[in-house]
Amino acid sequence: MKLELRGHNERYTVEQSMLNLFPGELPEYGTVTRAEPSWAVVELSEADGRAEIAVELSRDGKTARKTRTETLSGTDYAREGIRRRGIGRCFYEAAVALTGTRPPWGMLSGVRPDKLVTAALLSGASEADAARMLEQDYAVTPERAALALETGRIAARTARNLDARDIAVYVGVPFCPTRCAYCSFVSQSVEKSFRLLEPYVEALTNEIRAGGELARRLGLRVRAFYMGGGTPTTLSPGQLSAVLDAFENAFDTSHCTESTVEAGRPDTITPEKIAVLRAHGVGRVSVNPQSMEDSVLQAIGRRHTAADVARAMELADDFPYVNMDVIAGLPADTPTGFARTLRRCMDFAPENLTVHTLALKKGSRVLTEGLAIPAADAVRDMLDFAAPALRQHDYAPYYLYRQKYMSGSFENIGWGKPGTECLYNILMMSELCTILSFGAGGSTKLVDRDANRIQRLFHPKYPEEYISRAAGFDFAAIETFYN
Repeated sequence: MKLELRGHNERYTVEQSMLNLFPGELPEYGTVTRAEPSWAVVELSEADGRAEIAVELSRDGKTARKTRTETLSGTDYAREGIRRRGIGRCFYEAAVALTGTRPPWGMLSGVRPDKLVTAALLSGASEADAARMLEQDYAVTPERAALALETGRIAARTARNLDARDIAVYVGVPFCPTRCAYCSFVSQSVEKSFRLLEPYVEALTNEIRAGGELARRLGLRVRAFYMGGGTPTTLSPGQLSAVLDAFENAFDTSHCTESTVEAGRPDTITPEKIAVLRAHGVGRVSVNPQSMEDSVLQAIGRRHTAADVARAMELADDFPYVNMDVIAGLPADTPTGFARTLRRCMDFAPENLTVHTLALKKGSRVLTEGLAIPAADAVRDMLDFAAPALRQHDYAPYYLYRQKYMSGSFENIGWGKPGTECLYNILMMSELCTILSFGAGGSTKLVDRDANRIQRLFHPKYPEEYISRAAGFDFAAIETFYN
């Protein structure tokens, strides 16, 4: 889409609005001509404490124009926020007028739509006021506002029980048996990079030990541990044990209330690896079929079957908490097939069941090979089936997040039975405390809620780069943040 900005340079706001409302469009800046197939002119002018905003959109031979007036007040930071929200709202209104379609999350384009609810509740707003804010200020549908209220309420409750020095620890293992068609994560296929596993584990355990020493020195208190990927159970039993040993010996775990490991791919789960996890006190594992339809599993490049999932769930049966992941909108799937998948997963009665919506990620085979995927209406049917079915089986949403290029502009939701919520997921998705991350491709997130400040520190992206780096992670930045 050709974008022309007049009187301002709010590129980020305009681009996020465009990506949210017109998935698949790419921004191109310049002077718009009426001959362009797809364009937007976004104007901003100010006078007498007011911002006058106009957005004109054109696509597929249709054109729409909307205007808004925003009253500017408060600090420079507050005024900037008013301008940006005004531009986003005006762009949204023009897009709705042009397409006749209202996205379920309205003009919200961020990853964490319920953070607004959490912040409002923590500041003393009523639940009714928080929901009304989403509907009136951000054009969120009543159904999605109610959903955000449910998860935002849990996040606010969690936040009230956190100390300023509470943290979570994430350990990443970027290896998988094969690469799924929908995946764009930096993960290595084990069959192609087996030689990297041992040196990776050595580098990872060294980094964990150094991070634990720093955390003890700074008086940081670990509340939750999460080992993800990739697929951590691509490691051998001995390698898994070495990583868990490193964490337990390096950090003070006396306040750590949960330990989670993504067993993930059923074809990597063995009795020996399950025994290692039990021996280390891991209380929650994830078994992630994504689908229980063998034709869908084949289409996305997985080598396991639905029968393998059942065998893996038998091995995980006596863990206190088990999570299963499914994805709505996968290649070769249908609303009927998705409903069968969800019913079969609920038959296993896992404590948590996460329903993702397919995100169309650059670099994934879904896009590079043009794989056929269900239409947005079909994805909506899948999610419309999931919510009432899960509630009927005593699951409730406890965290949610969105991604760019999601089918139908929907969301991912973590569902849990009462009292079984994964603390790490709440802390991470709602950005309630610092997450110390270890391993390739990770991102440490330093959070100071009192100052409303978040600082991100990015780790080397690729395993070989991570293994070969001469110096350790930039722990100095962490020390500076807390001092």
